[in-house]
This record gives sequence, structure tokens and C-alpha cells, in this order.
Amino acid sequence: MPKIKTVRGIENRKVVSQKEWLVARKKLLVKEKKFSKLRDELNLQRRKLPWVKIEKEYVFEGPTGKVTLADLFCGKSQLLIYHFMFGPGWKEGCSHCSFWADHFDSVNIHIGQRDTAFAVVSRAPLTEIEPFKERMGWRFKWVSSFNTDFNFDFNVSFTPEQIKSGVLPYNYGKYDATPYLLREMKIDEKQGVSAFYRDKNGDIYHTYSTYERGIDLMNTTYNFLDLTAKGRDENPDATQDWVRYHNQYKGASNDGCA
Repeated sequence: MPKIKTVRGIENRKVVSQKEWLVARKKLLVKEKKFSKLRDELNLQRRKLPWVKIEKEYVFEGPTGKVTLADLFCGKSQLLIYHFMFGPGWKEGCSHCSFWADHFDSVNIHIGQRDTAFAVVSRAPLTEIEPFKERMGWRFKWVSSFNTDFNFDFNVSFTPEQIKSGVLPYNYGKYDATPYLLREMKIDEKQGVSAFYRDKNGDIYHTYSTYERGIDLMNTTYNFLDLTAKGRDENPDATQDWVRYHNQYKGASNDGCA
């Protein structure tokens, strides 16, 4: 039985004949099909959730001026918003949110064909967002919720009082932020995804939000890596310590590979 060295240590992998591998693969396939059906059922339950009517008139700052929540639908009936961690006064947006954002432009082309608009919202002023967006080369719509309640209403930004308490209202519970996180990372912003529906009368409804691991679905890189033998191969104590802005990785690029 050969030993295969990985980044996280030594793991044993049984090497077998193609026939034996096929037997094991088919056993896993049964579980994969069961998981796919469970996922379909879960997606159906998500779509059946009750809705909450949006009563506030949220107004954001966009590249061409004031933009309402209704404007973000771009004539479509559905809207997905990514809550990007980028607070007022930050020098740059969150590197982990940037990891997710690197996938958005290509997906945006396709979801538009399914009556769904997409936008990114951050609390930083637009004057701070736009230089960073240009630096990263992104094309998706990104607006500022600065001086609005939007981020606070969707529990992705937090007041000084909430931060001081050390317990934040995040991910449908009480997020226990350690003193280190509060002191060193200034964790007054968090990430998430929210979905909205606009009916023929122009009324807007909040249909879904997810946070933390719930946003993994929007990360194509992780979905690719999950198919490999080493998987995500991350440090269990700091799962995304390898992530950098896409123009700051050193080596290991697939560019130019034959």
C-alpha cells in the first residue's frame, strides 16, 4: 500500500485493480444519487419558504447615481445579492469575499437568462468601492449601502454596541466573536447572500438569505476541488489561510500549462 504525501501530511490510499475500483466507485455512486435527491428536496423546501414583504425604500449609491432596490432587478423578477465585506474606511475589500467574487461575472451571464439579476452590496462608500473593483477587473454591478439600514437589517453589518458585547446577530443565531476577532480583525462586517422577488405590481419580497458555509454553493473553485483526491486540502484551524487576491498568488498558476 503506497503512501501519498499531501500538504496536510501523509495519507494512505489503497491501490487496486480497475475492477475493484469500479466496485467501490459504484457504491459511492449510490450515495451520490441519494445526496442529489436530498439536495433537490432541500431546494424545493427552500423555494416553498414564506416571503417577507420589503417595506423600506432602500436607496443605494451606484456608478450613475442613486439606485433603489427595485432598480437592481433590471426588469427581472428575481434578484440575488451578495453581501460583500467592505466597510467604510477599509483600504480594500475582504480577500475571502474577493475569492467568491472572482466567480460572479461568468455566472451572471447565465442567470440573466433565467429571469434573475445579480448585484453586490457593501457598506463602504462608492468612492472606496470603485477603485478596488477596477483593480480586481470585475464587471458585475456593485453598489454602496453607506448611510442606509440595509446591511444592518440583513445582519451583515453590526453596531458598535453589538461589537462591544462580543455577540453578533449573525446566521440566525448569536455569533460569538472572540476578543481576538473583534480586536485584530475589526469584525464589523460579515458575508452572506440574499434572494428577492418582485411581483407584477412592483412589490418586493425577501425570500431567502444564507451565511457562513451556506454560501459555498456560489464558489465554483471549491466545487471543482471537492472532486479531487486531496479535496480542498485546507488547514482545519484556518480554512482559507491560503486565499489571496487573484493578482497576488505566487507560482502554481495553470496559465501556459500544456
